[in-house]
Amino acid sequence: MIDYLHSLYDGNIRAIIPQMAMSGGTLIALSCKEIVMGRQSSLGPVDPQIGGMPAQGILEEFNLAATEIAKDPSRIHLWQPVIAKYWPTLITSCQHAIDWSDTLLRRCLTNCMMKDEPDAVRVGKIDKVANLLGKQSTSKSHNRHISQDVATSLGLSVVRLEEDNALQDLVLTLHHALTITFAHTGAVKIIENHKGVAYVQKMEIVKAG
Repeated sequence: MIDYLHSLYDGNIRAIIPQMAMSGGTLIALSCKEIVMGRQSSLGPVDPQIGGMPAQGILEEFNLAATEIAKDPSRIHLWQPVIAKYWPTLITSCQHAIDWSDTLLRRCLTNCMMKDEPDAVRVGKIDKVANLLGKQSTSKSHNRHISQDVATSLGLSVVRLEEDNALQDLVLTLHHALTITFAHTGAVKIIENHKGVAYVQKMEIVKAG
């Protein structure tokens, strides 16, 4: 999706976040020239998850087990039930996922939002963003919410939604309308272009009997 948007608009895009952009949504936001956020808006970490578990957490746990067993072999009985749940290639897959996620994060920032900044400044900012958004050991939780103030302090190009009352009314009105629509109708996807032509995908309900 990121590559497609960049091919259409040569990176001249911005992300508007009325409420939350988590994980993959954060990567899309980081690939834009700027991010529009309100006081209620938040970004989330992009650390990869495997089987619903943080890949970095799995590696840390595995390394902790190896360290403790090396110091005291009797602890192998405590760790055995945990390690037994790991499937073959899990540790390698975790490392690959972490490396790929970090590459994507850095590429998103380098190719657009921080493209025109001096190299030293850009590298420092990207490291700062990767440290918080890309490392589970720093963010502590994949569900952590990053506010507009924190996003700004990381060096991201953030536009405050409250600075434009007309835009704020439009964004929040659309957001609330879509939230109500998805909650109370069968619609699961809505796509509309600038001419008002819309495509609505509905969830099919199959009645038993």
